[in-house]
Amino acid sequence: MVLFAVLPWGVRSQTEHSEEMAPGTDPGAPVLPRLAFKVMWTTIIATVLFVSVAYVFTNRWITIEDMASWIGMPK
Repeated sequence: MVLFAVLPWGVRSQTEHSEEMAPGTDPGAPVLPRLAFKVMWTTIIATVLFVSVAYVFTNRWITIEDMASWIGMPK
């Protein structure tokens, strides 16, 4: 899910970049997708999210029982 949030970062379409387009391509296709950059940021963000959630559950600030009661399940 983080990858799909990061994918649009810094994307410039062919029409935004220049008037010249590669033949047979969509005008909205990205000129430089920079996937390595996006994979790096996806890894960083996902790691921070995972560590945060693991810390909250490890210290029992939120338990599975708490989450079950939020959706109306009996304890």
